[in-house]
Amino acid sequence: MNILEYENYHEDKTHGDMEFPYNTYLCSIPLDFPRVPLHWHDEMELIYVKKGCGQITVDFKSHKVKAPTIALILPGQLHSIDQLPDESMEYENIIFHPNMLISKQSDSCSTNFLSPLLAGRITVPTIFTPVYPYYKDIATPIDACDEICKTKPQGYELFIKSQLYQLLFILDNRCRNLSSANGNKKTLDKMKLILKYVENHYMNHITIADVATIVDFSESHFMRYFKDTMGTSFIDYLKDYRLTMASRLLTSSDSTILDIAAEVGFENLSYFNRAFKAKYHMTPNQFRHTPELQPHH
Repeated sequence: MNILEYENYHEDKTHGDMEFPYNTYLCSIPLDFPRVPLHWHDEMELIYVKKGCGQITVDFKSHKVKAPTIALILPGQLHSIDQLPDESMEYENIIFHPNMLISKQSDSCSTNFLSPLLAGRITVPTIFTPVYPYYKDIATPIDACDEICKTKPQGYELFIKSQLYQLLFILDNRCRNLSSANGNKKTLDKMKLILKYVENHYMNHITIADVATIVDFSESHFMRYFKDTMGTSFIDYLKDYRLTMASRLLTSSDSTILDIAAEVGFENLSYFNRAFKAKYHMTPNQFRHTPELQPHH
């Protein structure tokens, strides 16, 4: 089976088609997967919480969210989605590439807002809830896009573009903050390289030396940097990431537990079983046969 299909749910898939890179995904935690690990991509993403509650982390800042909430993830921002204890969350992912809104020829829309926003020279809020003064203005164009996507009539792409421009108008006209949020940009850029490396190579043997080389750190400096930034050791993070990938394969493939363990980078089955039970409080086999953990789409 192709492990890339389960990488961060849809990070390795093209969002929409090349001519119209806009797509939506309906997701549920923990029904679809227990969590979405920290990751980043070049698209803009809206996480539209429709039911329940959970935790969204963006550039290392955690937000406990409950329906209805809209989270705006800009290209390159590190983000993750986690289940809160004994809670579930249903949400919609709306993902589109900003290039679809940027003219090939320079214009004031790009120069005055889009380019500065994508470059981090101006900032906008990350989390929008009904108590935010412009929440309804933010939600209305997103809801309109959802509605037209149910039938996709002739020219619906034009309508979606118009609504995305409406959303950006609200962000620019009412929500922008001229102060830059790039104080920790170097830390974020280094961490993005590390996390992308894990995302692409977790199924292989990875050493501290391998990853330290990527960010031009000594091994000891790398280990301190990772622990200080992420709040956990790199070895524990890698193990947790591999277990998350294994949990997805257990509920969405017929591969044997031995094959799944090997596929996500565990060289020893008994160690995999112990680590899995420590994280999920059940064996891989029990996890696979627990009805409420099965994907519902």
